[in-house]
Amino acid sequence: MKALLLENISGVAAATFTNSGYEVETVSAALDEHDLAPKMRDVSVLGVRSKSKVSNRVLDAAPNLLAIGAFCIGTDKIGLTECSERGVAVFNDPHSNSRSVAELALGEMIMLMRRVFANSTDLHAGKWKKSAAGSHEVRGLTLGIIGYGTIGSQLSALAENLGMRVVFTDVADVLARGNSKRVSLDELLASADIITLHIDGRDSNRNFFNAEKFAAMKKGACLLNLSRGYVVDLEALAESVKSGKVGGAAIDVFPQEPENTQPFVSVLQGLPNIILTPHVGGSTEEAQENIGSFVSSRLLDYVRTGNTVLSVNLPQCHLDSTEGNHRLMHLHRNVPGMLLHINELLARRSINIERQVLDTRGQLGYAIYDTNREFDQALMDELQAIPHTVRVRVSEELGRKASLVTA
Repeated sequence: MKALLLENISGVAAATFTNSGYEVETVSAALDEHDLAPKMRDVSVLGVRSKSKVSNRVLDAAPNLLAIGAFCIGTDKIGLTECSERGVAVFNDPHSNSRSVAELALGEMIMLMRRVFANSTDLHAGKWKKSAAGSHEVRGLTLGIIGYGTIGSQLSALAENLGMRVVFTDVADVLARGNSKRVSLDELLASADIITLHIDGRDSNRNFFNAEKFAAMKKGACLLNLSRGYVVDLEALAESVKSGKVGGAAIDVFPQEPENTQPFVSVLQGLPNIILTPHVGGSTEEAQENIGSFVSSRLLDYVRTGNTVLSVNLPQCHLDSTEGNHRLMHLHRNVPGMLLHINELLARRSINIERQVLDTRGQLGYAIYDTNREFDQALMDELQAIPHTVRVRVSEELGRKASLVTA
């Protein structure tokens, strides 16, 4: 079994796979499909972060690929539908870097309201301009959080501890923390002294925060974006800063993000009271170690046991294993009669089903079986031949080498 880990994923992940008997290859940079595809022939597990694109070309070049780990929150660059069609499980980590992002947002709010970066820039240029003008405490200010998920809700609690009033809006039905109050988006835009975005990367959120929303903001309010680069219209933000409508901004994510060796260009460069950071919201050693441990453990568990809990694309199945049993996983189209076909085939071989679990997700169904007998290649071929089958696999849980057949 081989694991390929890109984009300088924490060494914790490499060590985890190595200790589990995998051959591990690590690459410090992101790879485009032209460079990634040739590396995929013998890869069973692929690890990426936010820049490597896992396209059809990459998947077509990976006949042995079982699972992909996004060692981050977003899975935007991974073709989830294409992975599902091939029976490739995808896992991410929506939680481990949430504290790091929330802490950076909190620090940036304070620095924006105190104009720290503007003062620092003046001093670096040899200019001493001590003044209280335009500098404020965050205590007593209103923080508006758009997107009240794991990060937004953590930031809510931290901000209240500093004496801020917190209002939020979210498309989901979420529980308010502390004394925070749910309001409409219009109310939030009109009342917040600081607005912070923590929304996902769905297409409908592209240019979500546009000129119309800047116009609806309180004059002099500040904006933070530590979510996705394309959810803010940066041209509109630049114009709002120049006009004085927006008092400052902290931007950590951008529509186009270069590699470390390439230059960075943005319409926000050189504008007053603008904090620009290179997508480092979750880039703390603690967060990356936690992500490396979490995602690698999910990948290993899936390969060994077939358990798909927390997969972002496959049905959610978990089945505890018992020593002496033999495990089979069957991914198929979600059509009537699939379990009947599988069970009848096993019965004809006098194979007893000790336990089984099934779950469906959209067009897919996924079943895990524990049986009293091993599976030979002839049986695997028969299982694969069942109409609407996507992928059949035998687990490594009992120490056998995994065998697989794909459509």
